[in-house]
Amino acid sequence: MISPGSADETVSPWRGTRPELVIAVVLAAAVGVAGYVMAGWTGLSAVVIVAAVVALAVLRAVLPRLAPDQARTARGKPAARALTGYGQRLLAVQTAINSLAFYNDELRPVLENLLAIRLAERHGVHLYQNPAAARALLCQDSRDADLWTWINPATRPKESSRGRGDQSGIPSRTLARLMDRLEIL
Repeated sequence: MISPGSADETVSPWRGTRPELVIAVVLAAAVGVAGYVMAGWTGLSAVVIVAAVVALAVLRAVLPRLAPDQARTARGKPAARALTGYGQRLLAVQTAINSLAFYNDELRPVLENLLAIRLAERHGVHLYQNPAAARALLCQDSRDADLWTWINPATRPKESSRGRGDQSGIPSRTLARLMDRLEIL
């Protein structure tokens, strides 16, 4: 048994056909009365049998099979969800590793913004006004010296480089070191 409001409910093919059905019943009654007047019970029986056969043939040909209501099935289907949270971040990181253009256009501004916030809140250093002090705080040992080239605001491309041949993006080890330094900062 189907409960009301369920996604599996079907729509009646009779919905909205009340005027046509009333006309068909009145016409059949009028033809039946005419058959009875003309030939008695035999005439009425012939009219009823012919009307029933014609009605069944028309219904079989005209009416579609019962189908689920499109609006209800659409509501019942799970909608495609936007990629959010961990999955979105993982995709951004993987794409930045594979594509320098994506790194420069998408991930670099996020990392640069995070660096600017960390430096301002925890060290009182403005990344854009005092890049030398920012570099000194980010790259405290020789192993981290190359990190600055990946996040230096002065070397960020002014235009999007998408569509200009894809170079490999930031190496995964460099990105991991950069994120570690940003966490520690």
